[in-house]
Amino acid sequence: MKVVRRDKVIVIGAGIGGLTAAIDLARRDFDVTVVERAETAGGKMREISVAGSAIDSGPTVFTMRWVFDRLFGDADAALDDYVRLAPGTTIARHAWSRGEQLDLFADRSRSRDAIAAFAGEGEAAGYLSFCKEAGRIYATLKDTFLTAQKTGPLGLARSIGPARIGDLFAIRPFQTLWSALGDHFSDPRLRQLFGRYATYCGSSPFAAPATLMLVAHVEQEGVWLVEGGMQRLAEALAQLAAEVGAELRYGASVERIEVDHGRASGVRLGGGERLEADWIVANGDPEALASGAFGAGPAHAEKRISAADRSLSAVTWTAKALTGGFSLSRHNVFFSNDYAAEFTDIFRDGRLPTSPTVYVCAQDRADGVAGPDGPERLLILVNAPANGDRRDLSEEELALCEKKVLDRLSHCGLDIGPLEAVVTTPAMFNRLFPATGGALYGRATHGWAAAFRRPGARTRLPGLYLAGGGAHPGAGAPMAALSGRLAAQQIIKDRASTRTFYPAAISGGTSMR
Repeated sequence: MKVVRRDKVIVIGAGIGGLTAAIDLARRDFDVTVVERAETAGGKMREISVAGSAIDSGPTVFTMRWVFDRLFGDADAALDDYVRLAPGTTIARHAWSRGEQLDLFADRSRSRDAIAAFAGEGEAAGYLSFCKEAGRIYATLKDTFLTAQKTGPLGLARSIGPARIGDLFAIRPFQTLWSALGDHFSDPRLRQLFGRYATYCGSSPFAAPATLMLVAHVEQEGVWLVEGGMQRLAEALAQLAAEVGAELRYGASVERIEVDHGRASGVRLGGGERLEADWIVANGDPEALASGAFGAGPAHAEKRISAADRSLSAVTWTAKALTGGFSLSRHNVFFSNDYAAEFTDIFRDGRLPTSPTVYVCAQDRADGVAGPDGPERLLILVNAPANGDRRDLSEEELALCEKKVLDRLSHCGLDIGPLEAVVTTPAMFNRLFPATGGALYGRATHGWAAAFRRPGARTRLPGLYLAGGGAHPGAGAPMAALSGRLAAQQIIKDRASTRTFYPAAISGGTSMR
């Protein structure tokens, strides 16, 4: 008797990319099991408890809501039934000193007026031209690159089409972001502000392509606050995955990916259990595969990433503290006085910046909502080199870094009381995300071809696929979600074209695809 069974899929990692792949595959009648070594879903979207309070300690900004609306809608569900979202009117508050402060808003006209008051009408006009260019770049790449399978320069040109060849050159791949910003802004503070968008994918504005101007348009389309913190989004994805039929196993560490006859065939868990699979999705940094962290079998599936090509890491303080002297918004950036030196320190010299830019997410703050009377929940972050696999920071280095952070905040008018904090260093991030050195965004987007060098969904090893911020289309929660959907699409396509005999679930029969 012919026995027909569903194809088995193992998803390694319950990060955003892994969960979205699991949702799309489970609802297409695959037998999906997600194995996650942590006890909760989310991956880099994590939270830490400090003094009894849960604090977001990974991504803090929710944009490109349409990615998640489509994901839930395709599964006959609605995102709003799983998480409560509120639109943010203030994108971020920026400061250079006590007397230099600028807010950006989701409303472009409000931002224009704020920039005019801050730097003059000429800079406000430059802002509007910058927004127009950012919107054009985003429109050019949304369907041809961001939501499409990995391609190369020629493939992108074909996708855009000869009728729109001007749009291809308008994305400015051969010019750095910092240089392109000079076409719109003469005020160095505004170049610094908008140059920071390069750090959203772990890169330097002095080496990243001007294409990253599209991030400005993404933010203007909407920044959302997730009630209860970003971790609720990960939980919603995990809930939806379970509802469409995926099995989620937490506390299950994958020791190796097994290969049989040149094809990924299953995983071996830390306790010795073997899970068979027809298809495997690795939701993690591609370097974990290439370095042999999952065994020698799949190590050839991806190319190694050199330490010089790694994206930024960070030092973070997940904290509760009293604040005063500066009216915090939800997202706050306190800029260094030498932006170029900051990235030279990190990328050339491999050291913590002498004068760091500091990001503070004040998680008890929202538009029109005052901070708490007592200590408030904060995530404080400075960029750092991704060398955590080679060395850890000493207590003296951490203490000096914390002093520089507090000095920068004080310079801008923010006083913070004694920090009750959990500190995470590049070495700690490397332990959380093995083989990365602590890099939080995969490969740095430096140079015109960097975006094309991110691996796509299909690896060199048949049956093994990639998802996550280290894969195409890139870093950030919505991009990771898109990577998971692209991995699922590729598996569905490959299943349809495969003519392989898989062993049946019951002895004595086979099923042919």
